[in-house]
Amino acid sequence: MEREQEIAKLVNVLRRTSRMALQSEWTGSAQDAATYCVEQYNRVLARLKEIDPDMASVFAPLEPGSSLTVAAMACRQLAAYYEDEVGRHGGWSHGARFDAETFKDFWQKSARDIEDFGEYIRESIEEWAKQRKGRAPQTDEQSSKTTSNLNEEK
Repeated sequence: MEREQEIAKLVNVLRRTSRMALQSEWTGSAQDAATYCVEQYNRVLARLKEIDPDMASVFAPLEPGSSLTVAAMACRQLAAYYEDEVGRHGGWSHGARFDAETFKDFWQKSARDIEDFGEYIRESIEEWAKQRKGRAPQTDEQSSKTTSNLNEEK
């Protein structure tokens, strides 16, 4: 594989690993996600050092116990190093892109599923509303048992 093509593929892996690390952090994923992201960054870094020895002095491998945030930041910085060569496509671009053919394909394959999902929501909301209306509203006395007035002197 030629150098530029391999670098582009590795940068794509870095971008996806960064996105995955941030999503895992936001959703409260386990430590194994951080371990995986750190290991992936270190593998990509090692390969890039083989391909481009000049960058070896700029980036260092991550420590095994590094957090998801650190892994995401490291991936973004390493990908940014190669932006001039590979561009920003497929990564963290500033504008939204719309591919009509991809959307058409998605719609043809998924429209029925979306329609079924909408029907399920409509049915569920009706049932939820029935259950919600069946609950008795709390009286002032009941609500005072669950909250306290901080301005009230005792």
